[in-house]
Amino acid sequence: MSYWDAVFAFLVAMVIATVLTPLAARLARRIGATAKPTERGLAQKETPQLGGLAILIGVLVAAAIWLPDAIHLPRTVGALKGTGGTVHTWWVAAGACLIALVGATDDALDLSPAVKLAGQIAAAVLAVKGGVKVTDLTLPFIGTLQFPNAGDYLTVLWLVGMMNVVNFSDGVDGLAAGLCTIDGVAFSIIAFDLHVGAAGVLAALTAGAALGFLFHNFHPASVFMGDSGANLLGYLLGVVAVVGSLKTNAVVALVVPLFILAVPFLDTGFVVAKRLKYGRKPWSADANHFHHRMARIGFSQKKTVAYLYGWTVMLAAVAIAARFVPYSDHHGHYRLGWSVLMGAILLVALAASVYLVYVLEILKFKRHRAHELRTLDPGTSEHEIEASVSRDIETGEFERVG
Repeated sequence: MSYWDAVFAFLVAMVIATVLTPLAARLARRIGATAKPTERGLAQKETPQLGGLAILIGVLVAAAIWLPDAIHLPRTVGALKGTGGTVHTWWVAAGACLIALVGATDDALDLSPAVKLAGQIAAAVLAVKGGVKVTDLTLPFIGTLQFPNAGDYLTVLWLVGMMNVVNFSDGVDGLAAGLCTIDGVAFSIIAFDLHVGAAGVLAALTAGAALGFLFHNFHPASVFMGDSGANLLGYLLGVVAVVGSLKTNAVVALVVPLFILAVPFLDTGFVVAKRLKYGRKPWSADANHFHHRMARIGFSQKKTVAYLYGWTVMLAAVAIAARFVPYSDHHGHYRLGWSVLMGAILLVALAASVYLVYVLEILKFKRHRAHELRTLDPGTSEHEIEASVSRDIETGEFERVG
């Protein structure tokens, strides 16, 4: 498959999602699938959901035109059967339809966490049944790890995790759809370079459908994707990561998804760890995501999304560079000049990530908190300010500052 297939699939999925999203919003209002303002959400008014249904139709139509019934993957070094295997497209499509339906039902009726999890597992099992599974993985400096018996279970765990990662990030206008657009484009570029063109097309049409919905979801959003969209996009990106990267013998196979998906991964890991630390359920709702915390220290929704978009683009660029910068011959020999360049790229990405997580969230808050405390009591010491900031950042229970 060619790059042009990916471009056309991207455009068709985008146009369909753009046209159908207002219709999905109208349906959501009719059946009561709307999101109301809450303490942990950033919605300012009652907003229709079900945007995921428009995304689904865009994906299905583009896939029906440009994806083959079976995706034959290239030979994988180290696999027990000596082949990359075959992925049956319509099993993947069936899983997409199932998870979108479960999500839409949740948007309308508010399903229990157990039922939602069962739906996610069922969708992941359909994808695995269709050949989306990893039986071996090549790690840098280590070599090939094989897990033929546990591969199915690990892949289901991966796909369910991806659905929840995207779902957790869907808390501010335009964020989840924008991140999935960026990530889909990055996955598409790398999949083509890894000679998995069909995965590149799937990534491209996923990005296109997300972008088509995004036109209606920028702040102030006229519609939300809801669980139908967040779970669907997480499922599709999870499938793309497996088929377009993890099932190949490339040394960067694991590095690619970890960098491309780093922002939602870090956000979810941060939130879940904090919930566990304070004895809360991992799936319980709160307002400690990156976008919530940035809003509390004075960032507007547009500025919050812009920073997170920029961070995602930067990390996706690192993943692409890891594939295209010829720092190694992939046989244990490294080229000094190119390795230095790759190292510099990684250091810049690391420094920028530290800046975004630490400076924007903590130091700016500290400056405002110091001003507040010293306004109330000019004698407040630096130690007292540090203690107050540390306590508030640790618990996430600080108030918005201007």
